[in-house]
Amino acid sequence: MKLLHIHNYYRFRGGEDVMFERICGILRAKGNSVATFERRSADIQGASKKLLAFASSAYSRAAKLEVKATLREHNPDCVHVHNLYPLISPSALEACAEEGVPVVMRCPNYRLECPTGVLMRKGKVCTLCSGGKEYMCALTTCRGHIAESVAFAARNTLARVGGLFHRCVDVFVPPSEFVKQRLIASGISPDRITVVPNVVPLPIVCADPSNGAYVALAGRFSEEKGIETLLQAARRLPNVPFQVAGEGPIEALLRGLAPTNVTFVGQLTRDALAEFYANARMCVVPSRWYEAFGLVAAEAMSFGLPVISTNMAGLAEIVDHGETGLHFAPGDAATLAAHIDRVWNDSALCVAMGAAGRRTVEREYSEQTYYTRLMGVYAHALRTQSAP
Repeated sequence: MKLLHIHNYYRFRGGEDVMFERICGILRAKGNSVATFERRSADIQGASKKLLAFASSAYSRAAKLEVKATLREHNPDCVHVHNLYPLISPSALEACAEEGVPVVMRCPNYRLECPTGVLMRKGKVCTLCSGGKEYMCALTTCRGHIAESVAFAARNTLARVGGLFHRCVDVFVPPSEFVKQRLIASGISPDRITVVPNVVPLPIVCADPSNGAYVALAGRFSEEKGIETLLQAARRLPNVPFQVAGEGPIEALLRGLAPTNVTFVGQLTRDALAEFYANARMCVVPSRWYEAFGLVAAEAMSFGLPVISTNMAGLAEIVDHGETGLHFAPGDAATLAAHIDRVWNDSALCVAMGAAGRRTVEREYSEQTYYTRLMGVYAHALRTQSAP
């Protein structure tokens, strides 16, 4: 099959960027022709460029023409859209519709109902903008800066009123049932939504978590990830070492809050991240937001690590409490510390949970399982687009 994948990389690398690359790699390995249309937010340097990016993020005629040219050059059977903001915009969807190419759109966040995409404000879950009330983003200065908050609110309002997502996307692909229900609540018909959980490469060698030397956390350093909860738990467990991998906009703040038993190891390469998991005893995912899937949790499970995560949204679907890990409420550092202490000091429990997690990944998140599901989505999009 001939495919075009469209993605705007984020300024700080995260799960969406990883999945874009991973999906393209799997499709190519299976013999499909995969072209990409990419933009990078890191290229936006300086106030003037940032202003221009915001101005064109709602609708970019230039991006539309570039996408059209790419479609005509590669003549794909189907287009797979990942992230469109801020340098591509929903105008890319209109280009696909005008060229008669069906569109599949991965939905790893809540962008269709929330201007920031995370359903979160000031460290807490927020749904004020849901139901067509994007103006609340501006009224609450959700982005922490009035001009930026107004820009985000305007962008989402124009996208909703213009209807490009609803008119031009054939199949919406969320990674969890939780996100599917949010899409339905935002007005998308259930028959246009197909859940496809993320793919997680399976390491050849499974770790022995009972020999792990530290508690691991990997992810983007941003407010919604709840990393400060881990730091509070670490302070309660001074004899347990913690290692934190990643980077992001609040890194300086987190380093200032960290006790002495927490080590920051930076942004890791793929091989270094594998070694990071292989030498850990468990992984913690303390997200405060409605995590759409929880890629870090599934990746840690693939190495045979027990996972301690918050009990909400996609994470609750991945981590089976009492089987593959343990749950705690967002922000509850005391319970998190108790769970860490329990698993750290119970080797048999640590190994049993890790093995159960590995089996879950083998069954639900393998490359072959993902590929089969995704090809089914493409076939559905082609049927939908060709239907009278």
